[in-house]
Order: sequence, then C-alpha cells, then structure tokens
Amino acid sequence: MKLLKRTRSVAIIDSALEAKIDRLLAQMNLKQKVGQLTQPERNSCSPEDIKTYHIGSVLSGAGLAPGDNRPADWIKVNDAYWAASMEKDLDHLAIPIIYGLDAVHGNNNVLGATIFPHNIGLGAARDPDLLERIAQATAREVLATGLDWTFAPTLAVAQNIHWGRTYESYSEDPKIGSTYSAPFVRGLQGSLGDGGVVACVKHWLGDGGTTHGVDGGDTNISMSELRDSHMPPYIPAIKQGALTVMVSFNSWSGDKCHGHKYLISEVLKGELGFNGLVISDWDGIDYLSENYYEAVGMAINAGIDMFMVPERWLEFIETALAHVSAGTVAQSRIDDAVRRVLRVKYLAGLFDKPRPSRRRWSNSEDFGSQLHRDVAREAVRKSLVLLQNRGGILPLDKSTKILVAGKAANNRGLQCGGYTIAWQGVDGNQIIEGGTSIWEAITQVAPNAELSENGLGIEADKTIHDVGIVVVGERPYAEGMGDIRVSDDVIVETDSQILGSLRVLEPYGETLELAKSHTEDLQAIKNITRKGIPVVVIVLSGRPLITDQELAETSAFVVAWLPGSEGSGVSDVLFGDYDFQGKLSFSWPSKARNIEASGGHNRVLFPVGYGLSYAKP
Repeated sequence: MKLLKRTRSVAIIDSALEAKIDRLLAQMNLKQKVGQLTQPERNSCSPEDIKTYHIGSVLSGAGLAPGDNRPADWIKVNDAYWAASMEKDLDHLAIPIIYGLDAVHGNNNVLGATIFPHNIGLGAARDPDLLERIAQATAREVLATGLDWTFAPTLAVAQNIHWGRTYESYSEDPKIGSTYSAPFVRGLQGSLGDGGVVACVKHWLGDGGTTHGVDGGDTNISMSELRDSHMPPYIPAIKQGALTVMVSFNSWSGDKCHGHKYLISEVLKGELGFNGLVISDWDGIDYLSENYYEAVGMAINAGIDMFMVPERWLEFIETALAHVSAGTVAQSRIDDAVRRVLRVKYLAGLFDKPRPSRRRWSNSEDFGSQLHRDVAREAVRKSLVLLQNRGGILPLDKSTKILVAGKAANNRGLQCGGYTIAWQGVDGNQIIEGGTSIWEAITQVAPNAELSENGLGIEADKTIHDVGIVVVGERPYAEGMGDIRVSDDVIVETDSQILGSLRVLEPYGETLELAKSHTEDLQAIKNITRKGIPVVVIVLSGRPLITDQELAETSAFVVAWLPGSEGSGVSDVLFGDYDFQGKLSFSWPSKARNIEASGGHNRVLFPVGYGLSYAKP
C-alpha cells in the first residue's frame, strides 16, 4: 500500500488508492455512508449497533475504560467491534472500524502505562528527537491495546495562562511547537501498517488564544495574527502526513470553529492541502445552535468529515440523512467526507490488518516497559527548569540529611496531572502503576532522607536535617475545570461575543497566586525555613504560577511541570547525576503587576528561554 507522495505542503493523491476508494464508494448506499461518518462512545454503542448502522468509528472518552482496564480488556472490546464491522452480507459491507482515544501523554487511560510529561514540560526540553521517541513509545503502548488512533498531539499555542489547558501547549511561542509537531506525528504514525497509529493534530484553530483564557471561548484576533500565532505548528504536521485533524471548541471572532467553513474547507483543506479527515470534538457540534437539525447541517457543510457524537449518534445519523433528503446537505459533501474516512483507513492499513487480538503488537511486553520508562525518565530530566539556586545549594550530596515534605512529594497522581486514568486525573500512588513518586525516587539514592508524615514539615529540626525538599503545586485538572476565572463576569462577556453557546465548567480557582490558591504549600515551606533549614522547592503545575512569596522563602526553586510517572527523573538532577537543561517555554509571571486584571499580560519575572544550570549558574 502506498503512502501519500508529498511535494511541499500539498499531498498528491495516489491514483491507485483513489480508484480503490471509488469502487468501494460505488457499492455504498446513503445509510452506509452516513454511518462511516459517525463516532459514538463505546458505552453507548454495542457491536450489534456497529453492524446495524454501519458505524465507522468508536472512541473511549477519558476515564471510560473496559473491564479491569488492562490491555487485554481493550483488545477484547475492540475485537468485538472490529468483528461486527467486518460482517458482510446483502445489507452490509466489510469496512473496518477505527477506534480512537486520548493518548496524550502516553497511553494514559490504561492501568500500568508509561505516563510521559505533559506538553508544557516537553516544550521546556527543547528536544525534537526526544519528542519523536516519546511518540514512538506511545504508539507501541496504544498498539498493545489493539487500538488504531490517538487524538494527539495538541498543537495549541497558549497565550493566557488562566486557560485550563495551558499544559497541553508546548509553548506560548509558536516556533517551539512548530519544531515538535512533525517529529511527533512521525513518531506516532511511522510508516503506518502494523507499526504506527493514526495521529490527530488538534484543535483547529486558535484554541490557545481565547479572551481571558476561557476554555472554548472566543479568540478575537485578526486573520494575520491567527496565521502567525496559532497556525504555524500545523503546517509541518500536515507536511509530515498527519492523517486527521480535530476541530476546536473555541470561536474565532464570534464564529464557532465547528461551523467555520472558511477555516476548515478553504484554509485547512484548500490552502494547506490537507487530504485526511477532519473530526469534531466531543459533542462539539451541539454548541453551534440550540436547534440540533441546524447544528448538524452547519457542521457538515463547514467541512467536518467525522462526528464525535458520544451519545446522540443515532439522532445524528437520522438528522444527517434528513439533510441530504431535503437537499440542505449535498450528496457530494457526504461523498467527499466518506472518501476522506476511507482514505485514512486504507492509509492506516486497516483493510489489511487482522482482528485486533491477532495483531503483531497486541498485548506486547512493550506496554509499560522499562525501555519506555527510561525514555520518560529522560524527558523528566530534560524538562526541569531551575529558576533559583542561591548559594549553589543544588546539587545535593546523596548523604545529605533531608526532610521531604509537601502534599505532592509522594503522590504519583499529582505528578501526572489531568488525562491520567480519569478525565480529571487521580490523587495518590495506588492507581498509577509503575514508576516512582518524587519521594520514592529520592529514597533510592539518598539514604538519609525522611518523609514528613503529614506533608507539612512540622518535624523539621536543624539538629537532624540539613535541608528540606518541599514538593508543592496544583492538583490535577483537565479542560475548563482547570480555568482560573477571576469572576463570572468573564463568562458573561464571552457568551455575549459568540454565536452559539458556550460550554461552561466549574473552574479550578480564582487566582494564579500559589500562596492564595494553595496556602498549605507556603506553610509547609515556612515550617522548615523558620527552623533555620534551607529549602529546595519543586513545583508541579500545568502552567506558570505567581510564586513571589515561595521564591523569596526558598534557596532553590525547580519547576517540574507535570512530569508523569517517572519521578526518578527529578532525583537524577537534584543530586547531580545530570545537569539542568530545561528552559522556560512560557514566561514566568510576577505579582508586581496584577496579572488577574491585565488580561494575562503580566510583568515577566523570568522570560521564555530562562533556566539555570550547574554548568552556567
């Protein structure tokens, strides 16, 4: 099977492949075609439904896992869906289903998977080769579960750190994301066949530019700024051959991206020559209009090819059929969408693959392997950013008498952040199988380390402890539930600016100031420093935070972002086995100016590119 040949950014369609698609399309009736455009969530759609309604794809939402959430459970479920899709009779064609999920920092939904740092940390690493190896490992762990498609990478360029998805962005600088997108797509897809999974670049377009950082809000900027600030990472990804693109919840200058024909059909498919399939986000079309019939028509005509309709999938099918019958959606638009779906399935080798349980990598020992964990550990080391090192307190000697404190010191769940096992992430060590917490990693190399029983460091004693390590920061969150919202006025303002409706979730909090949002963190630090013991702070967060008080109180300050399951990457650097090499990919703010009131434009305490090292203090 031939891949798309490429010249510059535009894919040249392979004539033999297109002829094959033509023959299959000629055999399909309208119901079969619309079924191929439909993607329900697994829990709302049985294998029997797959056959009856000719469904083209299934997804598992974050935290929605089959059985005991082991690779074998995923394979068993996918086997049943695949078999249903391949039953051929007078009323059904054998068209393999494609199963997708959010494997955004490893195959993060599945117990025992290797959990890599979230994108914000990888942006600090400045290592495109590392990104390709992370993507390769992720692909193998997805393939181990028998699945074919991951909704990654996210190519958002976050411009306001109030946004709850900031950690899904590599950087506020589009140049950094642009160096990563092609290697990551290449690592995921490889040469496809049985060794790669389908990549999905998201979210098209401008999701990181919303006013006040409201998730799914309005990005009210000019087209030139949209092109300069938010589009650049997509271009190398598409040139590399990314097969799918997901549309964004946000609006651009008031118009919802899910209904934006100009951005989808003219820019993405036309100018950029994207010939893969465009998929909607989770129920994304629902917010186009209160009238579902109108919303479906707008989305199809805008150029979306596959529809993520987790529960309303049957209603979507009936509505799409009604549109074609009424002439409000042209048959040619349906045919184009189906062609794109079939093209992706052929290019991904799905028509040639055996059932999931018989595929080469299913149940592979690569899943959660030491080899993959070594890559993740390397990623942690390279993503750490040293902002302060007074008196050269770091690196620590391994014989140092250390008190380790802070709520996040022995908590793999907090290390991993959102999109880990559950949509909003998890708390604690038990459910994150494999890897090490930061405390567990420290104990492996520093025999004189002690863990604060309640995390508050009240055991601090200068006659016993030489130094304190306090691990602080945010708790896990995902999407709008991570937004920092200073007041509900920003929601009222945003809602008034967009056509359609806004998905509003409860925010994370009201302030970016760590000392106010998590008072326990500063208290733990002070409980140790007030005893005359110097403190090294490690902050786990999905965005830069206002940490003026914490910086003033501590000797060393390390930003570990959301490092994932391999806490040993932190101890590797703290004790000098490796040097710091991470550089800020987002500017770090100061309270000296009221960032909350300034729309995110804050006084920079540390600029993009800042980061100390042992070699260059």
